[in-house]
Amino acid sequence: MDPGLRHGRAALAAAFFSQGAVFALLVTRIPALQDRYGIPDAILPVFLAAVPVLAGVGSVTTERLVRRMRAGTLLRWSQPVVGLSLLGAGAGGSVVELAVALGAFGLAVGALDASMNMLGVRLQRAYGRSIMLGFHAAYSLGGICGATLAWAGAEGELSLAALYGPVVAVLVPVVLVASRWYADLAGAGAGEGPNAGEAQATARAPAARAVSMRPLLPLCLVMACAYIGDSTVSNWSAGYLLDVLGGSEALATVPYNVYMITTLLGRAVGDIGVRRFGAVTVVRCGTLLAATGFGVVAAAPGAWTGILGFTLLGLGLCVIVPQTFAAAGRLYPGGSDAAVARLNIFNYVGFLIGSPLVGALGDVWNPRGAMLVPMCLVLVTLFHARSFAPQPDRYGDGHERPRTADVGRVSDEL
Repeated sequence: MDPGLRHGRAALAAAFFSQGAVFALLVTRIPALQDRYGIPDAILPVFLAAVPVLAGVGSVTTERLVRRMRAGTLLRWSQPVVGLSLLGAGAGGSVVELAVALGAFGLAVGALDASMNMLGVRLQRAYGRSIMLGFHAAYSLGGICGATLAWAGAEGELSLAALYGPVVAVLVPVVLVASRWYADLAGAGAGEGPNAGEAQATARAPAARAVSMRPLLPLCLVMACAYIGDSTVSNWSAGYLLDVLGGSEALATVPYNVYMITTLLGRAVGDIGVRRFGAVTVVRCGTLLAATGFGVVAAAPGAWTGILGFTLLGLGLCVIVPQTFAAAGRLYPGGSDAAVARLNIFNYVGFLIGSPLVGALGDVWNPRGAMLVPMCLVLVTLFHARSFAPQPDRYGDGHERPRTADVGRVSDEL
């Protein structure tokens, strides 16, 4: 194995870890941001919705930018913007400054998410075996660390600037140094190594234009449904345990922590499962586990049974998103950048839909019944499980090439 690929894998894992930590530091301190800037409850959803909307814009823009520059270059410079935007949100002095910081954060996060997964898909093709779940495990680990730091900051009554400042001061230099080793396999699928020339960026443009949305739609639907499930847990698990299942305030913090930990554990071993049993089997098992988890949560007689349900949710949902990105790369091996950028948009679609949908259903119907809706949406994945199967490589118009691919391999020599 080329040492450049091993170094690139470690560097990209560091990028995923950093992004998980920064995102957790933002979302877990939203109440503190609201208090700092005096944002009314009626206006807060506007600020929260603006971030994923702008992230979608950033992902669309990334698809165009990577036709002219390396995804690794885009990732290298979007990461500092995300970190500095987080610091700006915590240290600003007015609502306008917060809006500017969150706007920059959203746009940069869209570019960051898309470019990270582009590089992950390319590296997986180079390795010739499943490694995408490992990158997302690093993201989950970063999220756990970020949430822990946010808790410590809240307990220590640190200001947001005092909490965010040291984290950004550490993470930004680390990711900038690590970015020197990104294995930016330009023209993924064509056999180039990490040091391929800049001219290959131009060669990617025809492949990007050849990517059709129609074959991607099943994966887009799966991605959106997975994030509807994820946002349901992150936004409603604490309130559900407290108000519906009768748990204490302390116990209400447990479901999301358990969900994050089981997500990390599932992703840490998930690549082994994909290599042994195949992506289709792993995705199907994950879907059934997640649906069972929602069912247990909806029917739970008490708090501890509800926590069991959220545990199953973490183990089930954790495999779906990384494998969806990997499946898009297999579907368009010569245009994986464009496929990943378009698929990434539905990450934010699911995030935007999930929380308001479950909240509204809980208000007009009942909270237990509302949990059955993401359960049914997650089960949609079963109908599209074959989209995750190894298949013959295809041209953009859907015609098969004679060569087959498993997880995708750039070349045996790599």
